[in-house]
Amino acid sequence: MRISLFLVLLLLNVACDSIEQSYPNIVWLTTEDNSPQHMKLYNAEGAAMPTIEKLAKEGIVFDNAFSNAPVCSVARSTLITGCYAPRIFTQFHRRAQHVPLPKGLMPFPFYLKQVGYYTTNNHKEDYNFILPEGVWDESSKKASYKNRKSGQPFFHVQNHTVTHEGNLHFDQKAIDNTLDKELEGIKVFPYHPNTKTFRYSYHHFQNRHVLADQKMGEFILDLEEQGLMENTIIFYFGDHGGVLPRSKGYAYESGLQVPLVVYVPEKWKHLFHQSKGSRSKTFVEFVDLAPTVLSLAGVTPPQGIDGTPVSGVFSQASKIEQKNTTIGYADRFDEKYDLVRTLRVGKYKYIRNYQPFNADALFNFYRYKMLAFQEWDELYRMGKLNEEQRQFFEPRGPEGLYDLEQDPHEVNDLSERPQYQEILTRMRSQLREKLTGLPDLSFYPEPYLLENAIENPVAFGQNNQNEISELIEVADLNLSGFKVVKEKIKQALNDNNPWKRYWGLVVCSSFGDKAKTLVPQIKKMVNRDNENLVRARAMEYLMLNQEFFDSKIIDELLKNAKSEIEANLILNSLGLIKNLNPHFKFNLSKEIFPLEWYDKPNDLINRRMNYLIDNR
Repeated sequence: MRISLFLVLLLLNVACDSIEQSYPNIVWLTTEDNSPQHMKLYNAEGAAMPTIEKLAKEGIVFDNAFSNAPVCSVARSTLITGCYAPRIFTQFHRRAQHVPLPKGLMPFPFYLKQVGYYTTNNHKEDYNFILPEGVWDESSKKASYKNRKSGQPFFHVQNHTVTHEGNLHFDQKAIDNTLDKELEGIKVFPYHPNTKTFRYSYHHFQNRHVLADQKMGEFILDLEEQGLMENTIIFYFGDHGGVLPRSKGYAYESGLQVPLVVYVPEKWKHLFHQSKGSRSKTFVEFVDLAPTVLSLAGVTPPQGIDGTPVSGVFSQASKIEQKNTTIGYADRFDEKYDLVRTLRVGKYKYIRNYQPFNADALFNFYRYKMLAFQEWDELYRMGKLNEEQRQFFEPRGPEGLYDLEQDPHEVNDLSERPQYQEILTRMRSQLREKLTGLPDLSFYPEPYLLENAIENPVAFGQNNQNEISELIEVADLNLSGFKVVKEKIKQALNDNNPWKRYWGLVVCSSFGDKAKTLVPQIKKMVNRDNENLVRARAMEYLMLNQEFFDSKIIDELLKNAKSEIEANLILNSLGLIKNLNPHFKFNLSKEIFPLEWYDKPNDLINRRMNYLIDNR
């Protein structure tokens, strides 16, 4: 009996060793809120990160890696599913409600478990969907791949928070106690004012990168001491772009582009199209990382995902070498609403601002805890900024085009220059085709989606794909001259579909004074339309253009809101008005909303109301 048991154990060990030889271990090392602009590996003026630089010498540096979203919960939902967030209704940060995943699709670690991997996540999930059971063997602050069976391959995520935005919520004393000499070598981006506050923010942020690198070094040293490096593929990347003002939450390259370094053991170099120690120009989106990991493990990526494997047995060198496109999306970020979509093709970046009257600087409570944000805003109010530095606070064009080789900080818009019209038109069409093809659910207001799409968002999108395409057509009316599209706008305002009326009013706000001939109709809509959010958009136009209406309507619209999400969308319009005129006084009371709306974890209503009724 003892001999029999020994043979069984021996066979099990042999089987496990065989699995380890057949499957690589895969590790994701992630840092929060940092873009490649702040790393010496990508920018000579960035922070030295010797641990990551050492990995790069034994692996691949990707110069064009992108989060599809500039904020964590949306980015992480994209990463773990391989799906574009606006298609599966995970695009709003923070989620009002967790949504179900597309039927038949699981987060990718589930498929690794099916072939024998031990899957662990230390520790952040922050997904906007309902996490099914069976995805992680461990997911916590104590999760470790070390609890696997002997010889069992593992997939492990090690997340580091020391670069997170909250670490830049220092007080004035930290700046005052720093000698100017320590900050002499800091060069701020052209859209930032060159002040001690900003130089210190850069300095402090780069120091946090150094700390993150040290912590990752400790993790890698442990792998080395266990003899695991020769069988472990290591990815290092940021969970989205940086956190200094105009990065996190904003669909510029500073918010979307991420560092990506992949360490390649000699044993597994055949799985990669690039040689060790090289830099790759291949574009890698977050939707690509799920199928890439599966491909490295020899697992067929499931149907229903949007990404393309860039390495592994299911990647194709001919396609990967030509891959030069990524899309980006920004929607609600905490209490701040905006709708921005981007397309990057090679060196050109196209930005579509569907609500261009929304200045980037629209108040967001968590953003403005940072002293750099506060000072930037103050300098703008005092008229002490140059043209590039003022852009953040002023209305944008409905679209922008940038040559990133010449203008990496996206401050010189080429969209109105004659010589770029062919590129502009082509990229506009490419993005429109992509959004209608998904289809992009964000062309319905979030509260409507919560009421009507929550059970099966993907099916809802497919069933309403034609209508979404029609809503995009209405939204795109602000890309032409007002006289050219005036009759189409009037048709939208008179349409039986409330969301065409909704987008017709958004287009009117985009045109501003040019649409004043439609004011009589807009005033009728603010008083009589049967959809509360349509009335709210009519109110928004009238307030933006100083057109008189009965102010009692504001209270009426807020009282009619069926949820805190709907109320927050209306309050966003009021926040925009105060952002344009900080001394504007709203006669609002917190008693207008049910008490429980102020107790929600996201705290959206409380944050926005505190801003609006602060009449300082």
